[in-house]
Amino acid sequence: MAFTGSELCALEAHVVVRLLKSKELSPEELINAADARLAQVDPDVNAVPTRCVERARTHASGLQRKVDDPGWLAGLPIGIKDLTAVSGVRSTFGTKALAQNIPTDSDPLVLRLEGRGGLVMGKTNTPEFGAGGNTYNDVFGATLNPYHTRLNAGGSSGGAAVSLATGAFWLSHGSDHGGSLRTPAAYCGIVGLRTSPGLVARGSVTGFIGEGVEGPMARSVTDCALFLDAMTGFDSRSPISFPKPVASYQDALDQVSRPRIAWAPDLDGFAPVDADMARYLSRAMGLIERAGAHVDEACPALPNLERTYHQLRGLMWAANFAKAPKSLTQSFKPTLAENLAYGMSLTATDFAEAQLGRSVIYDNMRQFLSGYDVVACPVVGNMPHAQSEEWVREVGGKTLTGYMDWLRFAFLATTAGLPSVSVPVGWSDDGLPVGLQLIGPPRGEATVLATAKWIEDAMGGPNRPIDPVVTPG
Repeated sequence: MAFTGSELCALEAHVVVRLLKSKELSPEELINAADARLAQVDPDVNAVPTRCVERARTHASGLQRKVDDPGWLAGLPIGIKDLTAVSGVRSTFGTKALAQNIPTDSDPLVLRLEGRGGLVMGKTNTPEFGAGGNTYNDVFGATLNPYHTRLNAGGSSGGAAVSLATGAFWLSHGSDHGGSLRTPAAYCGIVGLRTSPGLVARGSVTGFIGEGVEGPMARSVTDCALFLDAMTGFDSRSPISFPKPVASYQDALDQVSRPRIAWAPDLDGFAPVDADMARYLSRAMGLIERAGAHVDEACPALPNLERTYHQLRGLMWAANFAKAPKSLTQSFKPTLAENLAYGMSLTATDFAEAQLGRSVIYDNMRQFLSGYDVVACPVVGNMPHAQSEEWVREVGGKTLTGYMDWLRFAFLATTAGLPSVSVPVGWSDDGLPVGLQLIGPPRGEATVLATAKWIEDAMGGPNRPIDPVVTPG
């Protein structure tokens, strides 16, 4: 597909960082390239509605030039999702009540990334408080799929994914609860990693709740590993934070030579799949097996997964907004208001069921993954629908009644607290990217990334950025 941006914007992040470290490139050159690319493409896709170019220039002027750290970004411009505070930069959380909010302090994750040489260039678009698999809000409007601008780019990290797919940023931060990082990665042909709770420390008023996590998004698995190296590290401000388990995720990418994959095409009947998606992923799994992977069609028992996930999600919304002022909650979109109402209706029995249910699922997955590197399944059961359709009402011939129903493949990793990645594995008949989800063992990011890198290589390497395919209508 066409790409008319600079070749600098098309380079992978790890290559750019190497050039920064050797002083063959300067941060100023990258800031100028990203700024020019945003001006070229963002009017068509609306991925980065808030820019902070001068802030990035100022930060670049104070960077150290030689740092021996695997996560050192050396002056690379990055995107931060608009659910995460950046000091002095408009941070709206996609909600009208905070449309003019300008935080005084940055989130600990932003401080860590800037301390490791990242230059925040802008805030990427998100649905209101990250609720939903379609990136739009009443502050900035909709983010559009770069492969077909009438289609859904996925959510809630849709702006981040689109900024990567169009070559505006080399790395962009995402977050994930119900596939918020994985769905847009699949729909935009990039790589997105949902991390283990506590691996990437963040600021939160509900710091002990770990279902919502931060994670790296990039155009290649190697770049995703680089960004994860930059994000990780123990931080006492997060009560569930833990030290990075490996010296470098980049160095761990070659640890899988012949991956052992359990292929669960519908999670044993848990999630419906459209016929075209099933065909694309079956084709991809055939190619992966012929390339040398050991593939079994198998799935662990996942009792009460749907109920358990929704209970955990409801408890999160209740904790986040139980004491929020009415001025904040009264303008919530209907689906978000329903989330909050459901969360507030939960009982102590529901809380107990959720904790017991997730423990059974976790233990089943832990034991099952002792025989495999990853469980592979769809990221989502359908190809992108029209952006104007808030959520998908029918998948695999089944009518869906709840706005999260079409995202059921996202529930497992979240409920069990396991790392999961979306990696591109080919194309649809009409040229849209197709993503595959890999779920790994507890704190097994190194295994998940190494398996994803093996698959990426087997499928021909990472996707290059594209010019948006603007589709009138």
